[in-house]
Amino acid sequence: MMRAPTSLAIAVRRANGEITAREDVLNLVGDRFSFLKWPLVRGTIVLVESMIHGLKALNFSAEVAMDDEYPDRKKTVGNWTLGGTLILALGLGLALFVALPHLLAYWVGKTSWFQYSVNSVAFHLVDGAIKLALFLAYVKGISMLKDIRRIFQYHGAEHKAIYAYENGDELILENARKYPTLHPRCGTSFLLLVLLISIVLFSVVFPVLSVFSQSEGAIRNVWLIGVKILLMLPVAGLSYEAVRWGAKQMSRLWVRLIMAPGLWLQKLTTLPPSDDQLEVALVALRRVLSMEAGKKGLSSAIV
Repeated sequence: MMRAPTSLAIAVRRANGEITAREDVLNLVGDRFSFLKWPLVRGTIVLVESMIHGLKALNFSAEVAMDDEYPDRKKTVGNWTLGGTLILALGLGLALFVALPHLLAYWVGKTSWFQYSVNSVAFHLVDGAIKLALFLAYVKGISMLKDIRRIFQYHGAEHKAIYAYENGDELILENARKYPTLHPRCGTSFLLLVLLISIVLFSVVFPVLSVFSQSEGAIRNVWLIGVKILLMLPVAGLSYEAVRWGAKQMSRLWVRLIMAPGLWLQKLTTLPPSDDQLEVALVALRRVLSMEAGKKGLSSAIV
């Protein structure tokens, strides 16, 4: 999948070896409400829209695969199904990386020799450490699955194709092969920054907010988890701006050092692609650039 400011292209290789591509004109919510493009606001919107487009891309890929195997089947996946999948994914993500680390940190503070209260900086540092460990374990775990490894290879192919474009090369295999799979604007770096910024922000904000709530036990934990979920919106916005800024400042050594953990993590989420996979990424990129150049429309074609 390749996305440009106003266009989207998805390319998939069929069972017979041909590549089919779908193009779409983006109708972004920020185009209708200009305040949603403000810094610190746009990051959250981009995150949600990226999840929607990613689900649609996976759905298109699945439909092509199913059509090849069962050409007479009826397509049943619609907007309601995609919407439900998105809500479920967001819910599971918040449960796993917000609620669960908080509850585990609370349990550690109550049962271990290292005693602390939920009002302390120590609590949120432990919470953040657990959150980071869960995230790394999750990424490492799914990277071992065969189907996910193939997705991560396509992820690497997207980065190689983007590098070729950014360096002004002709978008062909010979040019794209030489580039790395790690890219500073990758969503993996964004997610890691979300976690790191949330650790710092929560460690500063919650000890201050504690004066507004004197409840204890389960009620207090529910209140804290709810506030954390709400704060993930500005955290996402700030992380998005940080990734954008950092990608433009990579010539500076101290910026490269800050961005390095996100690039290291990409070694799990981006893998060297095969030429067949890289060719698919190049087709998608050429399609979306063609649309941006003025050849816009909705189509599905064999290329």
